[in-house]
Amino acid sequence: MKKQQLALLALIVMSLGTARTAYACTNILITKAASVDGSTMISYSADSHVLYGELYHWDARTWPEGTMMDVYEWDTGKYLGKIKQARQTYNVVGNMNEHQLAIGETTYGGLNELGKQDVAIVDYGSLIYVTLQRAKNAREAIKIMSDLVDEYGYYSSGESFSISDPNEVWILEMIGKGQKEKGAVWVAMRIPDGYISGHANHARIQTFPLANGKNSISSKQLDKIMNPGIEVVYAHDVISFARSNGWFDKKDNEFSFSDIYNPVDFGGARFCEARVWSVFRKLNPDMDKHLDYAMGRNLKNRMPLWIKPNRKVSVADMMGFMRDTYAGTPLDMSKDIGAGPYAKPYRWRPLTFKVDDVQYCNERAIATQQTGFVFVTQSRSWLPDPIGGIHWFGLDDAGSTVFVPMYCSITEVPETFARGNGAMMVWSDNSAFWIFNQVSNYAYTRYNVIIEDIREIQKELEGKFIAYTPAIDKAALELYAVDKNLAVQFLTEYSAKQGEYTFERWKKLYQDLFMKYMDGNIKHADPGQQNPTVKFPGYGENWNRRIANETGDHLKVVK
Repeated sequence: MKKQQLALLALIVMSLGTARTAYACTNILITKAASVDGSTMISYSADSHVLYGELYHWDARTWPEGTMMDVYEWDTGKYLGKIKQARQTYNVVGNMNEHQLAIGETTYGGLNELGKQDVAIVDYGSLIYVTLQRAKNAREAIKIMSDLVDEYGYYSSGESFSISDPNEVWILEMIGKGQKEKGAVWVAMRIPDGYISGHANHARIQTFPLANGKNSISSKQLDKIMNPGIEVVYAHDVISFARSNGWFDKKDNEFSFSDIYNPVDFGGARFCEARVWSVFRKLNPDMDKHLDYAMGRNLKNRMPLWIKPNRKVSVADMMGFMRDTYAGTPLDMSKDIGAGPYAKPYRWRPLTFKVDDVQYCNERAIATQQTGFVFVTQSRSWLPDPIGGIHWFGLDDAGSTVFVPMYCSITEVPETFARGNGAMMVWSDNSAFWIFNQVSNYAYTRYNVIIEDIREIQKELEGKFIAYTPAIDKAALELYAVDKNLAVQFLTEYSAKQGEYTFERWKKLYQDLFMKYMDGNIKHADPGQQNPTVKFPGYGENWNRRIANETGDHLKVVK
């Protein structure tokens, strides 16, 4: 185990220096009976310092027999090889397809020796988007993902996947076999209806029911996965692989996926699991008993994989969860000196720093500055698939973005959100990613005053979109009864208009904010007067007191 812990420490140190795996991404999973309206929901923030936010889209297509498709690593664009193309692929918008299937992920890395597989062709990003083009529901998705890594290998390090369809929500955790063998080991578990779950860059599945032919099967029986009674599926060698490498020597029923392949340490708890804890405690006060674990002080006090919420969760709640910055908890970043004079609940990277050879850390909240895109998906079983699935999509920091409704069947995405409209080092005046970054980065300069203006418009737009949804659904249903294609066209036009409207409104917001807050003052237009009224708020009493205490007589005015 000492060797295993050293390997994990090496991986953590390495990941702190990389753009994509440095404790990025958060997923929250909501089952039907746990939601206000009976929809299933998952959320995902694609957090990376180099990921350019855009809304992906693939058309449904029929492919000639024998067609091969090129696979490129999602993180880097590196060409990995070719795999067989499916005869029929489905329409995909972002991380949701036309059958209301949605998939998200968080990277946990895991054991260092399993993080690389040179013979592999399929990385975790391709695994998501290829599966979305091929699967109709969560169980099909699990089978396809298993088949893909078996046939083509698994190129990435450890991943947790959220998988939802209109009726079920699953969590699947996977890690490659490194250079030892082709493929991956994994476990998938259905979240019990009425419960919620979450994951944030740390493996969360511990022990699980072993194959019994009733509710749990191994991959050797994968043809039985469509049986609705099956609630647990796992790679047949997930335990034996660990045994053969000397990582596990206890009874099979004591095997814990997380403890073997991604054992928790301070960083795993404080930077990762704490984000799940912060959402869990909003829905179940009993979770406060895990505060010491979230702070990395009692690693044995692990949280359950799922919890029963004390109330139903709405889509607006989910948007709020993705904006969490630990407010009101001991991890609240707006309260210490690092927040500056304007109570900013963000910290620039790196996550850790040293002072006099003592290591300290910054918190890692769900809402963070380095987000490419963020979404909440809704899958609604009572509606036809083209109407039932909504991909609520936002760009940049969840705290200052707007979740815009993109129905799962749309055949085009808004131009301002579209792939290829700008890049991380290519500016586009017509890019929603860049306008949202302009607003958020301006807000970071004087957070506690500017964020209130942003939230006002954010609430206005999202409130309107949510309020419109029943009417849009009804109109689409009426068209669907006449012609499915008319309904899809209507939803495509509606989604595009909301995207373009949001872009223009955010562009206007940036202009208004810049004029109002430039040069450290606050200006308001004065009707009938040439000049606006001007206020000079300064830094606030608490910050002024800090300055006085730290500078002594140096800045004191002498009378």
